[in-house]
Amino acid sequence: MTDDLDEQSSVAAYGDVLSEAKTSAPSPRREGVSRRSVIDAARARDARVVSVVAPAGYGKSTLLAEWSALETRPVAWASVDRFDDDPAALLTLLAAAVARVFPAVEALVGEMRGLGPASLGRSAPLLAGALASAASPFVLMIDDLHDADSPACRDVLEVVTAGVPEGSQIVLSSRHEPANLARRRVAGDLVEIGIDDLRVDVAGARRIFDAAESVADDDELGEIVRRCEGWPTGVFLAAMISRRGPGGFAITGEDRFIADYLYEECLAGLPERTRTFLRCTAVLDRLSAPACDALLDATDSGDRLREVEAAGLFLIPLDGSRGLFRYHALFREFLLSELVRDDPRQADALHRRAADWDELHGAPDRAIDHLLASGERERSVHLITRLALPTYQEGRVAVVGRWMADIGDAAIIAHPPLAVLRAWTALLTGDAVAAERWANIVDGLEFDGDQADDQPTFASGRAMLRAAMCREGARAALADAEFAVASEPTWSPWRDQALHLCGSARLLAGEVDGARAAFAEASAQALTMGNTDTVVLAEAELAAMDADANRWADAEAHARTALRAIEAHHMEGYPTTALALACAARVEVHRGDVASARRTLARGMRARVQCTHTMPYLAIKVRLQLARAHLPLGDRATAMHLVHEMQELLAKRPDLGRLPDEVEAFREQVSRVPSVNGNAPLTPAELRLLPYLQTHLTIREIADRLYISRNTAGSEVTSIYRKLDVTARSEAVVRAVELGLLGG
Repeated sequence: MTDDLDEQSSVAAYGDVLSEAKTSAPSPRREGVSRRSVIDAARARDARVVSVVAPAGYGKSTLLAEWSALETRPVAWASVDRFDDDPAALLTLLAAAVARVFPAVEALVGEMRGLGPASLGRSAPLLAGALASAASPFVLMIDDLHDADSPACRDVLEVVTAGVPEGSQIVLSSRHEPANLARRRVAGDLVEIGIDDLRVDVAGARRIFDAAESVADDDELGEIVRRCEGWPTGVFLAAMISRRGPGGFAITGEDRFIADYLYEECLAGLPERTRTFLRCTAVLDRLSAPACDALLDATDSGDRLREVEAAGLFLIPLDGSRGLFRYHALFREFLLSELVRDDPRQADALHRRAADWDELHGAPDRAIDHLLASGERERSVHLITRLALPTYQEGRVAVVGRWMADIGDAAIIAHPPLAVLRAWTALLTGDAVAAERWANIVDGLEFDGDQADDQPTFASGRAMLRAAMCREGARAALADAEFAVASEPTWSPWRDQALHLCGSARLLAGEVDGARAAFAEASAQALTMGNTDTVVLAEAELAAMDADANRWADAEAHARTALRAIEAHHMEGYPTTALALACAARVEVHRGDVASARRTLARGMRARVQCTHTMPYLAIKVRLQLARAHLPLGDRATAMHLVHEMQELLAKRPDLGRLPDEVEAFREQVSRVPSVNGNAPLTPAELRLLPYLQTHLTIREIADRLYISRNTAGSEVTSIYRKLDVTARSEAVVRAVELGLLGG
């Protein structure tokens, strides 16, 4: 037990160190070239955005660190890496950084985990609002932004940037120009710091040489600066070479002043032990003494790191206690190329050891990257299989997508349990095309290999997929669901999902009592297992059954349980929340709390966007409950529109047991309600587009984001304006926020 607690403590400590390093401004290097004049000029401007753009080696991070030390305003710092190239991950990092200087923002960190459209439509506006209402002017510094350059990250960052108030600044450091700055440039709300501002002159070169304890006269320094074109890292390399003796930095007509050659010159005078340490530890993107010890099966890595740092060899501290480091990006690239060239098999072995370390210390994302780099596909596949759904549940859908893309379709198909999960991720994110494709693939696969204890058997997993999609009709869905329940033992973490699917299929068959029992058992087991999705779905189903039977006290209790789970686990935007929100709204309407009901309905209408025909009975039940909540509020137009959506779903999945009769009965009920003036609600397609109106993307660019034609995007924008009764994008955004369709 003590060992287990020690291991858990070690994992937590490592995670805390990583988080601390990513949100802590590094100490400025005393020996570095000062950029004080550039910083003072940027601070003096009233521009809210500062862009620092240059290739690697020009001192961007050094400038930000010096600025942070000089700044009198509170400074929030965010160091971006490739694992932040996901809108939910990037927003979480930024919120955590801001929370360190404004503790009130801490409550928002968990809210950044929204799924899909929720990141742009809800999480980003929430963080922008927090910045806009900050207690005092501040500076938010985002370093290495080029590592999070996906379109989705660019879009949420634009929304966040819009929240920076006058007197505050956001500083973006990147190897290439961040997107969406043209408007700020025209408006004079942008300071741009580039290569020309970061080049060193002879005086700067002198400071670099003095710090490196190297000797050169002004003529020699002038020639070095000229040949390096003011590249600070090139000047530093020349200083390192010069320590080997007179003429060590001489520049010849061979023009050997290129990065790889100079790096080799830096290594040439080092002891073999140090060279080996540098090459081997380059597989790590974050270095600590324990990680290096584990990688090298050593006990003295702390001493080696101190030696490397003392030698000035491109080792950058990431935390105040100097326990976590990284190599300069170009230096690391060089070391890795040396390692692979000298012994590819050793490189693969080191990546596998690094994966062991990361997995043991709670960083499975990094472990998967190491395994893929080592070519160890089989272990990669098994780790992705284990992590795919938990990672989805954390809201990091883009991470799951990247894993699936990196591993490749062939590897997924070769491991059928992962193919089932690939289909599930498509299903749960509303990607209907991918869900249908992977369901077809899964139907043609067989698997009799070993199964992990935390995964369903392949046959059971496939049966649950079939039951959820209901492609063969209600009778087949019930048979598949009952097979899955029988296949999953009582201790299985997947049994609750099988029970929920069984309850849904029984309802389609009219087995009300059996359905209620299955939902109750599913919820109880899911609470024990910590499977929040099933808690929300099962409790929502029970709430809907009780509301339909006018058992309002019971309906309220079940809806409250579901809502507590949604709030506790920050599940905004998940399609699995839509039914719970709809049922909660019905309860609020019944007790006369109209204001709360309208807010909850807005959330439910947003969540229905990803409830598609690929999970047909859930998609229809969601709309039926939403419609039943809208009708007593006098909103016949929305209720009838939802009926039309249900009819479209039934056209694609007609064999859904008694559900079509329920839809028809409700349609007849709505038809008897007198028609009143009122706009129809935004369609799922319009709700998908709506968050992009917060950005300055053109209609063509929005269309590209959504994989639709420009004409379709234009038509949807026109429809949004009409339904919201506005004539401009800014007005549409304001109105959408008022209605609860954007933001909180």
